[in-house]
Amino acid sequence: MKGSVKQTAGKATGNRRIQAEGAADKIAGKMQKAYGDVKEKVRKAF
Repeated sequence: MKGSVKQTAGKATGNRRIQAEGAADKIAGKMQKAYGDVKEKVRKAF
C-alpha cells in the first residue's frame, strides 16, 4: 500500500525518485509476502 501511494505521488508530481522508491517498496512488500506465505506452508506441513 505504502509503495503504491509513493509511486502515485511521484507520478503526480513528476518526481522520478519518489516514483522509483514507491516501485521498490512495492517489490519489497511482494517479496516479504511471498516469504511469509512459504514460511506458513512449511509450518503447516509439519
